Amino acid sequence: MKVRQGAVVVALGLALLGCGVQPTGVIDAGEPASGPTRGARLYFASDGGLRGVPLLDREIENLDTVMKLLSAGPSPSEQRDGLTSLVQDLGGYSVRGSGTRVTVRLEEPYAATGHDQGTGQLVCTLARAQSVLEPKVRADDVEVTLRPSEGAALGPFRCGEFLDG
Repeated sequence: MKVRQGAVVVALGLALLGCGVQPTGVIDAGEPASGPTRGARLYFASDGGLRGVPLLDREIENLDTVMKLLSAGPSPSEQRDGLTSLVQDLGGYSVRGSGTRVTVRLEEPYAATGHDQGTGQLVCTLARAQSVLEPKVRADDVEVTLRPSEGAALGPFRCGEFLDG
């Protein structure tokens, strides 16, 4: 019985060797993929920086929808994972996007500096949403400008300015 099993193993081994597939060395395929992936995401703050949360069960119809979802904050399970929202109560706003440009007009002053995670949440979330709404636009090419009711405009910003890496 053991002789028969041994013969089967040897026969299988010879069949595999004779299949014509030759061993190769390591093939360099270049750098790994980088940059944002496709699909809608909300960005929330964490101790490690901004983290994108995919919107798997929601269809994005416009930028206002995304702003409402962002202002609702992370879900309880996302909060347990260390995510929080630093987006202040923006009060009234309007948001418009065209091509690689998104503008948020605020009806109140904007207290943040523009170089903070809360602003990064807005910029990255809107950039991602704009690329979903206009599929020919890449999220990392979108520039977001905040225009508060008082003071100078902030931006334009790109999401990459707020991501670690």
